[in-house]
Amino acid sequence: MDLQNNLRTETGWEIIEKSFDPDQYVTTGSNFMIGNGYLGYRGTFAEWEADQFVACVVTDTWDQAPESRWSELCTVPNGLYTRLFMDDESLSAFERQPEAYHRSLDLRYGVNRRAQIWRNGSGKGIQIEVEKFSSYDNLHLIPMRYHLTALDAVEITILTGIDGCIWSLNGDHFKDYDLLEDSGLIAIETRTIEHEIQIDVVEGLKILGVQPTQAEIIREDRRILRKLTFDLQAGETVTFEKVMLVCHSNQVDNPRETALAEATDALETGYQNLKAAHQSHWDQIWAISDIQIAGNLEVQTITRFNLYQATIATPAHTKLPIGARGLSCQVYQGAAFWDQETFNMPMYLYTRPEVARNIIEYRYDTLPGARKKAQRLGYYGAFYAWTSGKTGEELFPNYFFTDVLTGRKIHNHFNSWQIHISPDVVYALWLYYEVTGDWDFMLNYGAEIAFEVAQFLVSHIYFKKDKQRYEFIRLLGPDEYHENVDNNAYTNYLAKYALEKAVQIFGRMQSEAPNLLSELLERLGYDETVLDDWVDIVELIFLPEPDPKTRLIEQFDGFFQLEDITPADLRQRLIDPEEYWGWPAGIAIEAQVLKQADVLQLFALLDIFSPEVMRANYEYYEPRTEHGSSLSPSIHGLIATKAGLPAEAYRYFMEASTIDLYNASKKVMSGGEFLGGIHTAANGGVWLMLVRGFAGFEMDGETVVFKPAVPQEWELLTFKLMIRGNELTIAMDHAQVSVQSAAENPGGVTVRVAERSLAVKPGAVATFSAGS
Repeated sequence: MDLQNNLRTETGWEIIEKSFDPDQYVTTGSNFMIGNGYLGYRGTFAEWEADQFVACVVTDTWDQAPESRWSELCTVPNGLYTRLFMDDESLSAFERQPEAYHRSLDLRYGVNRRAQIWRNGSGKGIQIEVEKFSSYDNLHLIPMRYHLTALDAVEITILTGIDGCIWSLNGDHFKDYDLLEDSGLIAIETRTIEHEIQIDVVEGLKILGVQPTQAEIIREDRRILRKLTFDLQAGETVTFEKVMLVCHSNQVDNPRETALAEATDALETGYQNLKAAHQSHWDQIWAISDIQIAGNLEVQTITRFNLYQATIATPAHTKLPIGARGLSCQVYQGAAFWDQETFNMPMYLYTRPEVARNIIEYRYDTLPGARKKAQRLGYYGAFYAWTSGKTGEELFPNYFFTDVLTGRKIHNHFNSWQIHISPDVVYALWLYYEVTGDWDFMLNYGAEIAFEVAQFLVSHIYFKKDKQRYEFIRLLGPDEYHENVDNNAYTNYLAKYALEKAVQIFGRMQSEAPNLLSELLERLGYDETVLDDWVDIVELIFLPEPDPKTRLIEQFDGFFQLEDITPADLRQRLIDPEEYWGWPAGIAIEAQVLKQADVLQLFALLDIFSPEVMRANYEYYEPRTEHGSSLSPSIHGLIATKAGLPAEAYRYFMEASTIDLYNASKKVMSGGEFLGGIHTAANGGVWLMLVRGFAGFEMDGETVVFKPAVPQEWELLTFKLMIRGNELTIAMDHAQVSVQSAAENPGGVTVRVAERSLAVKPGAVATFSAGS
């Protein structure tokens, strides 16, 4: 099946599946998922089970199964399980193609719908309509409405309830499954094996229309189900409203009592009222977050798909990480990587800054874990985890890959040599301060982060006496194929940036808040002489600069001396297609072939390089990049725009924005191992390409700058930004840029397009020529 042609919409607010392809159920299970940042429920069918990767992944439930190598978020019992039998034959989409099949995901309100006609072996038929959503009004709640109409006189049996025979990626996390009944509600209560987290899943059911002729509760192998029998005449209908509540002891004091009470309230409220309350929250989100693209319905839809997936992956209600696969599955353990700060946070910073603040506060709360990691590896200060869960301690194992040729484990150094994660956090911290002007936040949270990262960099850097400069050695940059390298350009530049910001914060605190500075230094065990180290490194750190003739920046020491070969030609040397390309023995380590953007990633964060330098490096590194990561296409698209390469920018925009939706380039299964799920960094990268790329948005001090490069394929690009409490609506086409300041804004905002600057007052609209 051609996913691209199957997913058609007329509104720009939905993705639609008009025929069922059993070969795509892993991909569509992710694409059609629903969620609210507290839980994510895969877009699977109500009758499916563990073998079809049904999963409800819940935040703040990190636990390690006995047979697993690592801690991960739990998948919980499925309270929406509903299996239908018609004259003893079970409904199955895998056995025969459904008639009149239609599945959709309403991106505006996060509502998953499915409709189909199903006929059994004797030709008798029923029409089924199922609708569900993860509530943003009550984050514990997933309501479902299941409606069926008999097309012939039939006997229908429905098994509906809670299925505890669940799919879990790395083993069973639960030590027991208590099957409970309480006042018409049913429940499964579990406790995790490692941390004894109590998780309660409660199901409530309300039957409308024709009532069952028989009803009973059955218990079987981790399942508690209602068995309902209906004798239906042609044209008769049955509707039932189900509610699934998920509560756990890391989040509420009495998860069973809370879930039972909320299930009772939800049934009394009714499906439509629950849906209306949920939709009002989405209206508020889209009012600031939507990006409108006129003239291309496909791009409009895939843009909203990515914004939707980014939103439901983010635990905006609390201070927890954004997982690299969000809540679409357990791949990457629900942990934050450095993409959280560099790919995901900018969208929130400029639309919902309170969410961005949560992201930074999460890094503050996990400072103990970062300190512990630094000490364990022989450093001090804060060395943030490459994969970070609730505590900030490293979740990723040192042995992740297996050599498919020998069967031996491969030791990776992602955890110990990829030090740029710490300055990446400071980058995000300073960006938050620049956009919000929240100096109190810096005093209470940011300064401690910045100082501890600075001290970690001091403990890691080397002074080369013969060269009179500081260097970072034994590194792993964003290009993860080349480990144990020296002076990775991205790392060195970001380290200098982080130290500069620590110096700035220190200096301002000296003059404006000396008592707070003294208290902080005393608490950290430092004195004011630490400033001397930071300043010294800032002045003497080695930065690989653009070559005066070629304008190229060497990715790390000796990179240009490696074999110059294309990824396609290098791939021919593989003995097995599943071989790992990287360190210590992969085919890429002695070649100028990189996994993903590295020098280009530097350009994406620091606006200190000319378009000519960016173009020269793009043209050099792009053909040598294998794009073995979902992070890479969006950065190539962003830098291609900045470098004046519109065709390249658009090509990479389409690739990055459809990685998940069209299953364009990423594997979902490898050697039987599940690799599916939503790529949340790619979702955030779409926002970056649109706003910082095609719209050319930057901040120059407190001035809002646009360098528009709207693709010729589009008619109009419209979006909103929040800058220091001011809401701006920006609309741009190929001729002009319009900036409207909301009437309730607290003050004027200076906007510059090309060489023209205007102060836009509250309620005013400023119009600029797109080219001058």
